Amino acid sequence: MPVRHRIRALLGVVLLTPLILVGCGTAQTAALDPAAASPSGYPVVVDNCGTTVTFDEAPERVLAVKSTSIEMLLALGLEERIVGTAFSDGPVADEWAQAATSLPVIDERVPGVEATADLEPDLVYAGWESNVTADGAGERETLASLGINTYVSPSACQDADYQPHPLTFDDVFDDILEMGRIFDVSDRAEALVSSLRGDLDDVEADDRGLTALWYSSGSDTPFVGAGIGAPQMVMDAAGVTNIAADVDATWSSLSWEAVVDANPDIIVLVDSAWGSAEKKIGVLESNPATAQLPAVANGRYLVVPFAVGEAGVRNVEAARSLLSQLETVDLP
Repeated sequence: MPVRHRIRALLGVVLLTPLILVGCGTAQTAALDPAAASPSGYPVVVDNCGTTVTFDEAPERVLAVKSTSIEMLLALGLEERIVGTAFSDGPVADEWAQAATSLPVIDERVPGVEATADLEPDLVYAGWESNVTADGAGERETLASLGINTYVSPSACQDADYQPHPLTFDDVFDDILEMGRIFDVSDRAEALVSSLRGDLDDVEADDRGLTALWYSSGSDTPFVGAGIGAPQMVMDAAGVTNIAADVDATWSSLSWEAVVDANPDIIVLVDSAWGSAEKKIGVLESNPATAQLPAVANGRYLVVPFAVGEAGVRNVEAARSLLSQLETVDLP
């Protein structure tokens, strides 16, 4: 029975019977008996965020939710496997723009269970664990019962037993290699990691002791890159000190008073489909307290796409971009 029909038959039960929520954490390939694996290397079994996921063969029909998932697949040359995209944070990087032109956009946010089923995917690849919940594309257990595997970007996991603490580039590279195993493109994944490692080795961190605010969203209260996630990792690589480095979280709210007290030398503005850098500049310049900050008064802004601030294939690019933009900023 096609997936769409099976899910509609089960929807009433699903809506009336809450399913056990499954935690999320760093995915690790489970140990397999080499003699039990097929010559092709399958099945591939991974512990993804505390959920065991078995791939009997490489996924052929993938719904990719969030830019990090979309760009991971594009970077591995898997665009032909993508049957739908959703919740894009903005345009993909220029190097993949041509490959992305034919990708179908299913929803500006996260598609519901029925819209997901209509695609008949064999995998939902989610950038956030919240993408595979009852309010998103469907609970992982529900989708599994319908023959749809789910995979959450490991570095996005929230469970303390799985969440990278702090996130490192090795974590990101391991994520890439795991996707290579899942899709049977390990050679491409290894080549990509080798290239990224080379680019990272070439990064020469700024040595001026500059401080920065990574401003993601929020007007009344800013939501910022904190001390254990991708923004911290990227700023460390660029040699910039995060004013929220002591906050034990990937992202966190931070009062404007704390920002003013820290008086960052520069402000990193996150540009997204729902929150432009220009909007954030308007917030900073209209707030009497932040308007007086030298970084605001002198326009010491660095702009990064939302996707580079989430663990993924563009994190090295983000560090290089910060350093390149620092060369054009008028610093004291």
